This record gives sequence, structure tokens and C-alpha cells, in this order.
Amino acid sequence: MPSGAPAPPEVLMLKRPGTMRFAAGAYVFPGGRVDEADADSGIGWHGPPPEEFGEKLGAPPELARALVVAAVRETCEESGVLLAGTPDGTVAEPSGPSWDADRAALNAGELAFPDLLAKRGLVVLADRLTAWGRWITPEAEPRRFDARFFAAVLPAGQLVDGNLAEADQIAWVDPADALAAAKAGEITLLPPTAAILGEFAGLTGSLSEALARPRTIKPVQPRIVVDDGHAWLEVPEGVPYPL
Repeated sequence: MPSGAPAPPEVLMLKRPGTMRFAAGAYVFPGGRVDEADADSGIGWHGPPPEEFGEKLGAPPELARALVVAAVRETCEESGVLLAGTPDGTVAEPSGPSWDADRAALNAGELAFPDLLAKRGLVVLADRLTAWGRWITPEAEPRRFDARFFAAVLPAGQLVDGNLAEADQIAWVDPADALAAAKAGEITLLPPTAAILGEFAGLTGSLSEALARPRTIKPVQPRIVVDDGHAWLEVPEGVPYPL
């Protein structure tokens, strides 16, 4: 790497417990499904309107809003990182005993995310998230997912504190190192995770500059190919795949 060039970005990843029904033992990004409470219209919002996210992610405004809220909530639950703040856009600093208690209540289902935000006078900082990608499971899969991905920079002053109820490990990972480990059979990566890691491994310039660049998102839906009794996943032509 040339002298003075920005260091490759590190990506926050979790290792799913081996007991989980889906993707047991795989290394993944923080995230999960949209809950009913994520669509609460009373949740405050700062940043681009939901319509902008919806246009990029192929979702109506109501769903796009819920997707952003779900991304913020899941990231908070699984890593302690909170992409929320005051209505003027100032990011929160979720630290201290009272925050620890609120997060424990959130993870235990004793406190709803909208109630946590209201209690703290916080809103979702949508301007902290960049719509990054969309992957759809192959038609032959019995469990179907239409997964949207976001990227964000760790807010200054916040630290990662993993919820190990949903992960065996949590760590900042060099994307190229993660891909090399997957190629060597040392870790498991799902196809969307590998593809996105490949994009981050190839980023040029600063991370903030990369996230600010205009981005067109096309849904990616691999297909399962069976030949002579062997099955493999075929990624659509034109989609870079590093494994």
C-alpha cells in the first residue's frame, strides 16, 4: 500500500452460535429481522426521508423506515453501538450503569426499542446509515429471505460490547483477512457476507468518502445449480464474488 494511503476499513462481525437453526457457526454482520415495533410511526427520525432508502432498497416508504429502525435496533442489541441521538443529529453516548440496565432490559424483551428512544429523548439517526445492498435467497430454498444491508461508521466515543447471547464471538475484522480465512476453510461466510466483505476489501479512499459516493443497488438472487448429483450456488453474472 502506498505511504500515506488510508488503512483498509475494519468491519464488525459476529460468530453465530453453533446451536442456531440458521447459519450456525457462520460469521455475519450485526442484524436480524424487522419486528412489529420497528414500524412504530412515533419513533423520531433525523436524516434522509424513508422514500430515499426505499428507492434504493426496493421497498415502500413504510417498510424502508422499518428497515432502518430494525438495523439501528439490532446493531444496538448485538453490539451496544447506537446509531441514534438528539433531534438535531447529535449522536448519543450509550455508556454507564443506567444504559447497561436499559440494554439488558431491551435484550430481555422487557423494554421495547421505541420506548427506550422515547425515554432517552432520542431519534434514529438515519443519516448515519448508507443503504449498501440487497440479497434474496434462491427460489429453491425453503426458508426465504429478502435481506437489505446497511453500512455505517462507528460513532466517535462509542465502544463495542457484544451480546453473547446471540454470538459466540464479536470482533473488528479486516475484510481481506476474513475472506482469506474463509478460503482456507477456517471460517464460514454466507454468500452475501462474502460479497460485501469483498467490496469493502477493495475500497479506495477514506471510508467516509466511500459511504458518501452515489450507489445504485440491484437485488442479487443467486440460483442453485444441480449437475450430476452435485449442487452449487451460482451468483448472477456481473456480481463480483470473492470465494
